[in-house]
Amino acid sequence: MNVHLLWVIAVALFLFACGEQQAPQETDEPQVEVPATEPVELEAPPKPEDAVSQEFIDHMHAHAEQMDEMMFALADGNLDDATTAAYWLSRHKSVSGVPDDWQQYIEGMREDARAVENAPDLETARAAAERISVHCQGCHSAAGVLTE
Repeated sequence: MNVHLLWVIAVALFLFACGEQQAPQETDEPQVEVPATEPVELEAPPKPEDAVSQEFIDHMHAHAEQMDEMMFALADGNLDDATTAAYWLSRHKSVSGVPDDWQQYIEGMREDARAVENAPDLETARAAAERISVHCQGCHSAAGVLTE
């Protein structure tokens, strides 16, 4: 028997089984009819992208790139390259439209980026870099942005 014929039989059996319908079962319980109601339109919660501008989102992606550069440099034991990325994070021009509630995270990120810049050794720089990650996650949580 060839495979094509097996597939045809399988599909036919599937369609036959799906086509069978059971009749509603009779019960002694009284039927309760639910009155029809008007459909209610619910407003979708605002997406994080709707709360901020594309410029802001692009700016946050630049933060992520610098964080990656800094973390890769620290993982490689390169304190000089890590301080270059930390310098950008601590001193770059901010973007407009940052909600006041999020400013604490930005200031914390900048402060700990300065700590990476001024770190006398890799261990101190890595600890400060981890604190930057905590500020980033706090801001993402406040903004309703899921990150991994």
